[in-house]
Amino acid sequence: MPTRPRKPTDLPESRGPGESEEEPIEILEVVGVDETTGAVKKKDDRAHRPAASARKSAEPDPETDSQPHLLEEALKEKDRLYDQLLRKQADFDNYRKRIERERREQADQAIVDLLQDVLPVVDDFDRALTSDAGEGSAAYRKGVELIHGKLHDLLRRYGVTPIEALGAEFDPNLHQAVIQEFSPEHREGEVIGELQKGYMIKDRLLRPAMVKVAKG
Repeated sequence: MPTRPRKPTDLPESRGPGESEEEPIEILEVVGVDETTGAVKKKDDRAHRPAASARKSAEPDPETDSQPHLLEEALKEKDRLYDQLLRKQADFDNYRKRIERERREQADQAIVDLLQDVLPVVDDFDRALTSDAGEGSAAYRKGVELIHGKLHDLLRRYGVTPIEALGAEFDPNLHQAVIQEFSPEHREGEVIGELQKGYMIKDRLLRPAMVKVAKG
């Protein structure tokens, strides 16, 4: 009996009890044949997946590669800042020492100025003790000697000592020659008179001695 052509609206034909449904066809890609067994070798995509994963893991990580560089830069910055700190400390130490030295020098100069103002008073007392005050002046002389002694104690307390000029060789660093006098009894350049006493303050000249020098 002839069959009618199927239309798109027709329902699928039912199969008999002895008929089985067709199995889905697996399409394989043949990559070769085993020469020994004759079996067909199929292509397996899974074989390529580990290689792709290995390639991915072999790719460099930018964040990991930059860490040694960042550490090196941090160490260089640390060394630079530490060197800068040492320089600042040295500069401050030099500044502190300079300020202390200037302060000491100013204090020493103030003492020198004061002592130079006191020396004329000491000279007056020296002259008063060498002059003859006449009879009945013993009590007056004793008072002058007491004040004179206290003044010299004050000078010694500040390191002031008199220059011993008489009989010494003339020294322009210590003596100021006011008079030169011919004297055959003395050697050339000997100090034969002291007009005003000179003083040293420690190892510095406070005031030169005014002297008379012999010439041959």
